[in-house]
Amino acid sequence: MTTLLPLLAGLGTGLALIVAIGVQNTYLLRLAVTSSVRVVAAAVVVCALSDAVLILAGVLGVGVVVERFPEALVVIRFVGAAFLVTYGVLAARRALWPSGAAMRVESAAADDGVPVATAAVGPATSATVCAGRTRTAPPGPRRTDRAVTMRTAVVTMLLFTWANPHVYLDTLVFLGSVANQQGPAERWWWTVGAVLASCMWFGALGFGGRLLRPLFAKPLTWRVFDGLVALVMLGFGAALALGA
Repeated sequence: MTTLLPLLAGLGTGLALIVAIGVQNTYLLRLAVTSSVRVVAAAVVVCALSDAVLILAGVLGVGVVVERFPEALVVIRFVGAAFLVTYGVLAARRALWPSGAAMRVESAAADDGVPVATAAVGPATSATVCAGRTRTAPPGPRRTDRAVTMRTAVVTMLLFTWANPHVYLDTLVFLGSVANQQGPAERWWWTVGAVLASCMWFGALGFGGRLLRPLFAKPLTWRVFDGLVALVMLGFGAALALGA
């Protein structure tokens, strides 16, 4: 019982911090419905491992260093703000001028082993048969460079995680201080619970989000989603730039 209570407390506190609409979550959801399972798995590992490193560092007292050198957070704040605003503008552009994201959903499904076949229909179109349904798609090859997609996903997720000063305040300072209030032995079980919360959430979002692929096969869904992503990214970017 003395082990279970701090573990559950850490689990609950960790979930309370990460289960929210944020830059990590929105980008991971996008990957879940457009990328192969290997890309999604890599992104989930980056998110969970980054959180685990930061939480452990906070428990070990690195949060005190962050509090003593706020200048470092200022630099991170403006770098993160610039990146978020740029990504938000690109998302707004996708919402206003769609670029065929629904076709990438089909391509990712094919990469994961969902039966996909293409049959010629005419000189200008082709029919794509996926999971027993036939759809007409525009002509031209659909390119899927798995290596580039993997690299882009990992680098972008690393930037979303480590270029956000709030992650240092939430994990290094807040979670670290709460963990160290649990006692010499209990704090490690509390830390296990917080790390477990991160793994559970990002795993559920990354792999569970793949169930939304039929919904995201519709171009209108992408326009709405990219519009929401633009609002989230631009809002967080403006908040960082203003020091909120």
